[in-house]
Amino acid sequence: MIERSGDMTLATTISLASLRGPVPLAKTLAALDLLSGGRLVAGVGPGSSKRDYDALGISFEDRWKRFDEAVMILRALLRDEPVPVRPNHFALPDTPLAPAPPGAEGIPLWIGSWGSPAGLRRVARLGDGWLASAYNTTPEQFASAREALAIELARQNKSAAQFPNALVTMWTWITDDRADRDRVLREVLCPLLRRDSAELGAQVCVGSADHCAELLASYAETGCQRVYLWPVGDETRQLELAAEIAPRIQ
Repeated sequence: MIERSGDMTLATTISLASLRGPVPLAKTLAALDLLSGGRLVAGVGPGSSKRDYDALGISFEDRWKRFDEAVMILRALLRDEPVPVRPNHFALPDTPLAPAPPGAEGIPLWIGSWGSPAGLRRVARLGDGWLASAYNTTPEQFASAREALAIELARQNKSAAQFPNALVTMWTWITDDRADRDRVLREVLCPLLRRDSAELGAQVCVGSADHCAELLASYAETGCQRVYLWPVGDETRQLELAAEIAPRIQ
């Protein structure tokens, strides 16, 4: 599908660098960036599911140390930054990544955080952008976290005005049929995310075009720059419906 993406920026959702390993992940990301002509933005995070770590026999309690180290190695491979002196969790390659990303500055790494103080400090310290989770926040919480992130960025001598952000995992099902909307929440998303339907329904783009436009406009007012829509199904039609409401989002 890369050849059909025109000149659009291509972005990943949050890849679990702590589990995939920074070297194989760097190879994958570099290949995607090369094939797209340097249009890739990579999202990374430690993951929040203990089951993922258990499946690989890795301690869930070690996820933050593993993630910090993985990101530093990714930055060394993808952005030509210094390699960690004594890594504890991952082996370092003997040679530079080849082929390297085509862009002069390498692949930007945006870090996922729900908005906790520790998470935002990590975004400011290690990231080139911030990825917030749609079903784990609200416009009000996003605005508050963005203000806190600006403080942390200043401590890292980074400009908050030039630091990009996006909202990911925005589950999407645009429909004017209330029964259809309730079905998607009750039968698809609530079991998957283990959330209450009333709470979740207010946080995601599932429902009428008016509801979705109002929710996205609220995020735009807080300074949210991008939203990664995730259609629950019928992707082509859902993206067409999303395009119809886009002019209403200022």
